[in-house]
Amino acid sequence: MPIDLYDCLDSPPCLAVRLTLQYLKISFNLRNTNIEASEHLTPEFLKLNPAHIIPTINDNGFVLWESRTINRYLANQYSPDTDLYPNDPQKRAIVDRMLDFDLGSLFPSAFDWMLAPIFEQKPRDEEKEKAMSEKLQLLDHFLSEAGYVAGDHLTIADFSVLASVISIYSAGHNMDQYKNINSWLNRLENELPFYKQSIDPYVEACDVWFASYKK
Repeated sequence: MPIDLYDCLDSPPCLAVRLTLQYLKISFNLRNTNIEASEHLTPEFLKLNPAHIIPTINDNGFVLWESRTINRYLANQYSPDTDLYPNDPQKRAIVDRMLDFDLGSLFPSAFDWMLAPIFEQKPRDEEKEKAMSEKLQLLDHFLSEAGYVAGDHLTIADFSVLASVISIYSAGHNMDQYKNINSWLNRLENELPFYKQSIDPYVEACDVWFASYKK
């Protein structure tokens, strides 16, 4: 049976999970969950996931949330011999390190720069943009050493970091200086047949969301 994915189109973590599902060719039902309408707080959803966050998956009764953990599970469960999440302890550790870099550094700094002003009703903060730029410079350096985020081949770390980077692009940050990031993005677009199918609707949804708060 297909996996149920509780999802929001303009959520970076949800995008990362969709990319992994598509890459692994796993059948799934998309359960759009409107956060602004508090659909994640309904009794039905709270019974499924008391933490009331998305993405959440229900794999035939096995319920899981946290996007990076979901992607680890998907790779282990559905393609255990793939390099998408390597079995070698050292190679896997590099993937985990980059997932943690996204979780603890890149994504929070991007979130702080992009979204905090929306809720605070203030212009975007230059210091916050500078902090985010430092994380992007680190990522650009990592990508100078190999063609992908965690080595010389695609891994689940690429999908999480891609979701963060595309979000930064869509929010209007000038990315021209990051040569290696841009080369990596072009590489993914050329290699992943579902790239535009996934990324274009996400960017459009983000544009609508940002525009709604500028009125």
